[in-house]
Amino acid sequence: MKHVRVKIFFVVCIALIIASFPVASYAATASEIDANVNASLDRFVKEVKGAKEFLDAAKGVLILPKVIEGALVVGAEYGEGALRISGKTVGYYNIASASFGYQIGGEQKDIIIVFMNDKVLRKFRASKNWSAGVDAKVTLINVGIDESLNTAKIKQPVVGFVFGQKGLIAGATIEGSKFTKMKK
Repeated sequence: MKHVRVKIFFVVCIALIIASFPVASYAATASEIDANVNASLDRFVKEVKGAKEFLDAAKGVLILPKVIEGALVVGAEYGEGALRISGKTVGYYNIASASFGYQIGGEQKDIIIVFMNDKVLRKFRASKNWSAGVDAKVTLINVGIDESLNTAKIKQPVVGFVFGQKGLIAGATIEGSKFTKMKK
């Protein structure tokens, strides 16, 4: 009986966490996605020292604001965003992933994928379903409040940032996530 109560407690907690997120429309228009992308970029530049210079050095930047992730043994993640080259939107993409294992919780987060060389960016744009960790290794960087980015120290061709998390879920990863181009 005690195990049943514990399971019910966890299910209720997850439901409350997921229900606390703003209702997101998964059929967002291009202008809605662009507005969310602009807000996400502004937060990133304000919160992370050196972010503007780092983004300026990039060949392309994929910004996925308000990505929703939830898990109770089986996990799922989804979000929509835009690829920008030289500050201009050149395409819209979504991220989707599923996982299975010991996991529980839910969160909303922003993801920024920075392409530092043209070859990897071309491969990403030519791919129908690009997978992080399969088509290219994505190096996730955690930057705290008093830390900064240094473009001279980061030599990886694809760098990812997860920030602005709201909710509770263990770990931050995008390995295995699929990025698919959308028509808007």
